[in-house]
Amino acid sequence: MLQDTVEHHPMLAVDLDGTLLRSDMLHESFWSAFSRDWRTPFAAAKNLSEGRAALKSHLAEAADIDVTTLPYDTGVIDYVRAWRDKGGKAALVTASNQDLADRIAAHVDIFDAVHGSDGAHNLKGPNKAAFLTETFGPRGYAYMGDTDADLPVWKGAARAITVNAPPALQKQVDAMEGEVEHLSTVTASAKPYIKALRPHQWLKNVLVFLPMLAGHQLGAITFLQSILAFIIFSVVASSVYVLNDLLDLKADRAHPRKCLRPFAAGTIPIAHGGLMFAALITLGAVLSLFLNPTFLGIMVVYYITTTAYSLTLKRRVIIDICTLAGLYTLRIIAGGAATGIQLSMWLLAFSIFFFFSLATVKRQAELVDSAASGKLSASGRGYHVDDLPMVSMMGIASGYVSVLVMALYVQSPDVMQLYSSPIALSGICCILLYWLSRMVMLTHRGYMHDDPVVFAAKDRISQVCVIVMAGCAIGGALL
Repeated sequence: MLQDTVEHHPMLAVDLDGTLLRSDMLHESFWSAFSRDWRTPFAAAKNLSEGRAALKSHLAEAADIDVTTLPYDTGVIDYVRAWRDKGGKAALVTASNQDLADRIAAHVDIFDAVHGSDGAHNLKGPNKAAFLTETFGPRGYAYMGDTDADLPVWKGAARAITVNAPPALQKQVDAMEGEVEHLSTVTASAKPYIKALRPHQWLKNVLVFLPMLAGHQLGAITFLQSILAFIIFSVVASSVYVLNDLLDLKADRAHPRKCLRPFAAGTIPIAHGGLMFAALITLGAVLSLFLNPTFLGIMVVYYITTTAYSLTLKRRVIIDICTLAGLYTLRIIAGGAATGIQLSMWLLAFSIFFFFSLATVKRQAELVDSAASGKLSASGRGYHVDDLPMVSMMGIASGYVSVLVMALYVQSPDVMQLYSSPIALSGICCILLYWLSRMVMLTHRGYMHDDPVVFAAKDRISQVCVIVMAGCAIGGALL
């Protein structure tokens, strides 16, 4: 059947967004431009007033997109190649910017012609249908697309080919005249959406329980307040993870493991990312109202800081590490605000040095990966591979200082009031010294996960260390 179609109507017109590409170049361009300049939304709104074609042209110029790492649909590429092998021709016909379409077509190298939008004309829907009919004649082409915006184009095509179209759209296409084919290259699943929330990263938010535990205030009300704080932090943190993934698409696709993240891999439409981000941040704000204004203010500071980190701070040497350490400590402060428990300077000092060390280990791991792959720098970061010895030393020094703070705390009057046997807490210092040294050594050898907290949660020896330290704390309180 395909052979007959190729013989009578040899031209196959292929859409780009959602068809050849498991993404959308308008959204790709926006988030890429936004990651480079925080003023992008304002400039985009101004250009949109002149039309979508003008907006696409502006964003294409402002963005920095590596077309070689975009999430292409291999099923569509194979279909186009099979079409050409049977003697047909193929054209990329897209509403995306012409320059981007040319670069993409040159990379995949399967098209005989490329037609895209310019700064004045948006080649979409009825405009695309009129263009194809004028160029190839009525029913002189087959068309491959994916959304209801392609209905006018399919109506004038000799063969309509849908790609991963929903059942309702497939029925509309089936009702048209001409040949119809439905191509399915992906399986719909909720797993990518859950993965985009990074629930494994919620482990960091258990820090909100630390003020309650350190202050030995284990009442039901305090516990419920900490639970709510944990939920709020998890929701808001997930909104930031989604935003960070959208802003970091290029760097993630260049990374050996981060390239599998849902937005980078194209398993979630980028358009859905914006909706997820807005819904999560709204939910977090509403839930924060059930606690006190101080906690809400801390969440605002957390959100602003994490957004600034996603936009620019993560590319600034040392400042990025300080920001990460501060964000960890902010979780502890939020836990104190949610429960009304006053925090000691011992706890805050330990937190700053300890999490500065872990943030440094994270950067060290990225540099080790870069060195192993022959790169001179960590993608999307301000560090060079030559910085590796210095970064490693900063991590070791800060980690050891955190152990020193813990050792001094064990001898403080505060401990004498809270623990019947403070000497038992000394064991925590020994375990921390071993654990931090091991983490740095594993990172140096290239065994470290991108995030040391997540790595520790899965690492058997780290789990044993946590159990032993908990035993020391419990023993100091009860013996």
